Amino acid sequence: MIQGITVTLMERTQSGVDGFNRPVYTTQATEVDNILVYPATSEDVIGEMNLSGKHLEYYLCVPKGDAHTWTDQKVNFFSVDWHVYSLPEEWIDANNPSIWNRRFKCERYNK
Repeated sequence: MIQGITVTLMERTQSGVDGFNRPVYTTQATEVDNILVYPATSEDVIGEMNLSGKHLEYYLCVPKGDAHTWTDQKVNFFSVDWHVYSLPEEWIDANNPSIWNRRFKCERYNK
């Protein structure tokens, strides 16, 4: 049986605006269980670099029913910070026999 890992999701939510009318965010760390993490193939890395300029390293598959916001969020797994930069690739729940139905792309987070 395939088992996912626990990933720390750093959810950013807008909490207001500053004096220059720019958004101010608060960050809350949330542990999310059973996230399937797997590396991108070399063809995927090259294709993504050519299309978007992003350096794809890992895919994250999220279980059905998860309500967290993943796009443009920071995550931590394998003791490294990553940036989720893609919109989800989503499958129809009824046609997907596995427990994961959304997939996101990750790149290494540079501070």
